[in-house]
Amino acid sequence: IVSSTCLIFLCRTSSAGAVGPRLNNDRLYKFSYTTEVLVDRAKGSKDGSAGYRISSDVDVNLVWRDPSSKDDQLIQLVISNVKIKNVAPRSAKKNIFQGATTQSLLGEKKLAALERPFMVHLKNGKVSSFYCYKAEPASIKNLKRGVASLLQVQCRSGKVIENDVSGRCTVEYKAAQGQVTRTKALETCKTAETGFTTYIQVLGVSGESSSVTVFTLEDGFIKSAIAKETHILAVNARRTTAAKIVSRQSLTLVAIEAGPFEAAGKNVASVVKSLDEKLFAVGVAAEKVKSQCKGCQSLFEHWQAVQKQFEPDSLSKAIAPRSFLALIQSIRKAYKDEILQVLKRSSKTALPQVVDAVTSSQTPDSLDAMLQFLNFADPKGMVLQERFLYACGFASHPNERMLQALDISKGKIGSKDIKESVVIIMGAIVHKLCQKGGCELPTVVEVKKMILEGPDSTQVESDIQMYLLALKNSLLPEAIPLFSKYAESEVGAYCTISLTALQRYDVALITDEVKQTVNRVYHQNRRVYEKNVRAAAADVIFSSNPSYMEVKNVLLSIGNLPKELNKYMLSKVKDILHFEMPASKILRQAMKDMISHNYDRFSKVGSSSAFSGFMARTADATTTYSLDILYSGSGVLRRSNMNIYGASNGALLHGLQVAIEAQGMESLIAAKPDEGEEDLESFAGMSALLFDVQLRPVTFFKGYSDLMSKMFSMSGEPMNVVKGLILLTDHSQVIQLQSGLKANAEFQGGLAIDISGGMEVSLWYRESKTSVNNRGAMVVTGNVTVDMDFVRTGMEVSFETEASLDFITTVQFSEYPFLVCMQMDKTTFPFSESLTKYESLPSGKSYVSRRGHKQLLPGSEFPLHQENSNMCKRVFDSDW
Repeated sequence: IVSSTCLIFLCRTSSAGAVGPRLNNDRLYKFSYTTEVLVDRAKGSKDGSAGYRISSDVDVNLVWRDPSSKDDQLIQLVISNVKIKNVAPRSAKKNIFQGATTQSLLGEKKLAALERPFMVHLKNGKVSSFYCYKAEPASIKNLKRGVASLLQVQCRSGKVIENDVSGRCTVEYKAAQGQVTRTKALETCKTAETGFTTYIQVLGVSGESSSVTVFTLEDGFIKSAIAKETHILAVNARRTTAAKIVSRQSLTLVAIEAGPFEAAGKNVASVVKSLDEKLFAVGVAAEKVKSQCKGCQSLFEHWQAVQKQFEPDSLSKAIAPRSFLALIQSIRKAYKDEILQVLKRSSKTALPQVVDAVTSSQTPDSLDAMLQFLNFADPKGMVLQERFLYACGFASHPNERMLQALDISKGKIGSKDIKESVVIIMGAIVHKLCQKGGCELPTVVEVKKMILEGPDSTQVESDIQMYLLALKNSLLPEAIPLFSKYAESEVGAYCTISLTALQRYDVALITDEVKQTVNRVYHQNRRVYEKNVRAAAADVIFSSNPSYMEVKNVLLSIGNLPKELNKYMLSKVKDILHFEMPASKILRQAMKDMISHNYDRFSKVGSSSAFSGFMARTADATTTYSLDILYSGSGVLRRSNMNIYGASNGALLHGLQVAIEAQGMESLIAAKPDEGEEDLESFAGMSALLFDVQLRPVTFFKGYSDLMSKMFSMSGEPMNVVKGLILLTDHSQVIQLQSGLKANAEFQGGLAIDISGGMEVSLWYRESKTSVNNRGAMVVTGNVTVDMDFVRTGMEVSFETEASLDFITTVQFSEYPFLVCMQMDKTTFPFSESLTKYESLPSGKSYVSRRGHKQLLPGSEFPLHQENSNMCKRVFDSDW
């Protein structure tokens, strides 16, 4: 019977500060305790959740009190009558605990360990030390720590930093009459086990968490403690792909009986030793629980089961990225020799995809295995070497050692193309390391110095481009003056790289001095520039918060530009207004001036164009595309630029850019080159930027002789630019619950991608055709598990899709203005979502619940401007 006259956990305050509960001598406080954990989708109910409940009795008594301080107490706790059951009511068939005893679930040794007495040193209401047997399993010690966390309370309102099973956390107490509420700021908790996440926010995972414990008081005494902790994790781009973890604890006083007397002793340590020499202070924070996998496949066995899904023919199917994600999980648990075995035993056709998986795993063993497997001195291994480098560039959480490995490899490379890729990708890794505060790491400092000094240290054109592309990837603020300098170079490629790099920087970093440089390039104040350079300069002007005069001067230039550049700039202005881009407001203001905006300027003819549109819009994310086409005055393609952007919650991702450039081809059709382009060497190439990482450009042909040989051998087949498997989303998190249970969350997204492009010219039909083909399959999975070695519960939520996107431009240049038809087509594609919840015992008994749905989403041709539609009709009519 609980008597209100007994001093039960008396909560006092004193001039010394916040003071917590006190226990009385020769009293045994009998509590009932329950803790439960549930996992489900974000909006799931308790009845439909997977999980379990642990209930027990807990006896608490005072062992020792410091004679000089009544709030310095040693308390003993004994757990007994342990039961493990389902959280939600289940039929016998679906109840994995049906017929099981606690001893059969835990095992005799673990149950004995759980019921063994343990002690807590409580000082001023805070758990100062935790004493138990060192040899006890970590999972059992953590459950005991969870009980102890409910004894920690202070009676004054205010914020403090506390240590408990969750780690070292900021906690806020609010005291009201008869109640104290403890709110733990879980995002502040410092624990030994840390995870990692993707640095690209659009592709990342965000979470919400809360932990509230309510202590009920009666006549100033604690009567019960009720705690609820919630964690919700969701994929930013699709927030319905989410998981929720709910943990509850309840400690309720049920009776007070006569108990043991205090022990004598000078201090806590001596008292503990005198009572039981096997008790040790083991720390208040949770210990790491080593999960044991019985009957799990080895890495090689896993690889043998899925190797067919890594063949090139499977890359356009969702099974490829799903198998890729599963293999990464296996590789992350494997040793170097196991990984090397898989690499050496893979087929020649599947090996590039295996390289993607091993590199994306980002463990010390996987990196060591790749560096031993690849021979950078052998130019014949270029395909595998480049796949390794691209996977490093897309790495979700690279470290200094990865950058160091590339830096060391740089001097032993047999292929010039691979050397370029190494340096370019090092720039991307520098950017990611700087994003997470690693800009001053020794290797990062060394690589920054190399790429910043690189352009001015050589006269070789390809090397200068390599360093500029590396700097473009790095987005170092220190590189802006260098880009500003090379934007005014005499070499068009340097100008284009520098200007497109400046466009990627935060507008706040683009100074007035840089703006002046870009305006000089566009207006040709110092020298004549190629059309595509001026077009790139215009893009920078419009995207860098332009002034009224900057915009007015650009408008005044229209009408005095080369024919196709005139048409391109008109189309660009209309696109900014139509798509409500940031510069639209100042553009409208400048266009009120009839000198800047009149029929003469805005009626120029031509075939070049710029257009933006929406690919998809949802509550969580928006995907947009833009297509910019610039032609020479003779009708030959000068630049084709396709971009896809993703935006979510204020963050922007440059998902894809495929740019095709051509120059010096006027001699083929006996046409006159445009101003500033008279001496250009014949060239056509393709450049790709994927998920904010600039890749090494690909050359179709260079020089007149190469052009003629390619012209007569041109099959029209596209050239591969990027092909492989990419780890898009990579989030790993250990969630230490206040109850002592631990959840592991793993969210991953994989993409199988094949981007190719081609250019075909027919002199007979006076027609050219460029194509950019994108094929892809994507899978995103979220796994949350609570594994206590005697019972496992969890869930998986996922979605997958397969899609293709083709961009084809057909130009007929037999007359002027020539006919141009642009087509951007998305085929019908499948989309599916699934949710799996499960509970299982080591004995093999399990419960699984699956839900999901599939649908076919119709394909479409993305709308471009009306002028293009009219032109396409004419092109296809003439073909007919």
